Formats: sequence, structure tokens, C-alpha cells
Amino acid sequence: MDGRGPGVRGSQTPWQRMGDRVLISGGTGLIGGRLVESLRASRIPVRILSRSAAAAGGSADSDIERLRWDGIHLPDDALRDCSSVVHLAGEPVFGGPLTASRRRKLASSRIDSTQLIAEALRSAPSADRPTSFVCASAVGFYGSRGEEVLDESAGSGSGFLSEICQQWEAAAATAAESLRVVSLRTGIVLARNAGALPMMALPFRFGFGGRMGDGKQWVPWIQIDDAVGMIRRAMRDSSLHGAINVVAPRPIRNAELASEIARTLHRPCLLPVPALALRTALGGLSDELLGSRRCIPQRMLDIGFEFAHTEIGSTLAVELGPRA
Repeated sequence: MDGRGPGVRGSQTPWQRMGDRVLISGGTGLIGGRLVESLRASRIPVRILSRSAAAAGGSADSDIERLRWDGIHLPDDALRDCSSVVHLAGEPVFGGPLTASRRRKLASSRIDSTQLIAEALRSAPSADRPTSFVCASAVGFYGSRGEEVLDESAGSGSGFLSEICQQWEAAAATAAESLRVVSLRTGIVLARNAGALPMMALPFRFGFGGRMGDGKQWVPWIQIDDAVGMIRRAMRDSSLHGAINVVAPRPIRNAELASEIARTLHRPCLLPVPALALRTALGGLSDELLGSRRCIPQRMLDIGFEFAHTEIGSTLAVELGPRA
């Protein structure tokens, strides 16, 4: 890989104002951290909004600037010289039981912060305003839909996380009259060192892995570098606006995912996790694991985005196998 990431070819990379910074919130998270690496490899300077005082401030890398952000007030110079804003920050979904307090944090960390950034973008002088606002969302937007094939034209579903995603995207869309807005309906991101995959793989490593529930539910997934490539395409491609499904072209059933993890790790796939146990442990979030979302990235396929990872077996070999 040349540092630009999958789907980002040399003939496609010119920016409207080459050298302008990209403002990123959530730049130390799984996707944000890899996005920062990719942009830096392309010599595109980055400004990161961070809630951590330790992370804010100067950097040994002159092309990375960090600003302290409390999630409430955007720093005055945050948008200065920025060609694009990528908003990825949000409370982790699987961070504990779905208590009333957790519900509020999950919602406010996404919706309130997006409203704040959208308002700042609308208020910015047109000459200084970034050209694109790329905001996180999730395939949870669709709810659980069984065997229905879900491209970006599918309507919203029901449930707590679907409602959050709907409000999240609506908050981002308030900036659409001022600049181009893209909402990233992201599936399960597969990466070696962070995110869902290490947690999913752990019971298999100890010989206790298996499908979740009946295993028939569809799982929308995306390899981390393909996710970054799709974000970079969304940042610069003027034909993209509204929602895009950040998923691989071929969703898989949960039972197949479990079987492939076991095969990659040379472990058995014997002990299914009962649906009742998941509902007891996760409450309202259990639908994220038991629900079925047969999502396809139709809009990215339509514009010819080139996926580097389309098969789950080879993807797991890369992310769970020995390092080259």
C-alpha cells in the first residue's frame, strides 16, 4: 500500500486547495488514528480535536496540530485553513450496560457534538469554510431487517441506536446548505489491534468460541484500511453527499464469521452464545449483535471505489494471522 489507502489512486487525489489541513475529531480512535496515518503518508496536514489535555498542544510532527476540545465549545481557530472536517468522536457503544446515564452519554456525545460543529460550519465566512463535512454514523440506522438487502436508499429502522443514528445524521445535515455533507453508516470495522475483532476473537483463542444466537443474522463488516479509503474518497469526491454505507460488498452471516475466525485461529467453533445470555448482559444493545443488517455499499460501487478486502477469509488472515 502506498499510504493513500485503498480506493485512493494517484490520478484521483488532487485537493481543492492542496496543503490545507483536515480537521478530525476522534483522531486517536480506531478509524481516526488510521485516517491520520494515511493522510500523513500523503503529506496532508492534520488538526486533531482532543478531549485529553495531554494529547492537546504541540507535536514533534509539524504536520499534526492538536487542539483541546471539551465537546461543547469549538476552539476559535479550529476551522482555520481546513479543506475538510471529519467528525468521528463518540462514546463507545459497548462500554457497559445500557443504563439511563449511558443512553444520555451515547446520544449526547454524538448528536450534541455534531450540532456544535455543524453550527460552526454554517457560521464560518464562506471564503474560509471547508468544502466537506464527513460525519460518522452507523449501520444501526437501519435497525434489524432480516433478509432485506439494505443500500443507502433503504429507510430507517427502529430501536435505540437507530433513533440515535437518525438524529445524528439530521444534525450533520443542518450544514448541508453551506457545504457538502456525508454521513458514514459504518459496519463492524475489522482491525488487528483494536475495535470489535480482538474481542470477538478472544473466546476462540481459548477454545470457547461460537456463533451468536442462531447465527443466521447478517453482519455488515469492513476492513480498517478500506474504511479509511472510503472516508478519504468522501472527503474529496464532490459527487458524494448524504449517507454512504461503509461496509464490504459481501455481508456474511454471523455463523460464517464465527467459523472463519475459528479457522483462521485454528480453534474449534463449538459453543454458541445463547441469545438470552446476550440480552441479559447487554440489554438494549444486544440487538447490535443479534440483529440482521444485510447492507451493501451501493453508492461506493456505483462510483467505482476499489475495495482491497472483499472476502472475510482473506481479511481475517491479514488481521488475525501472523504479521508479515
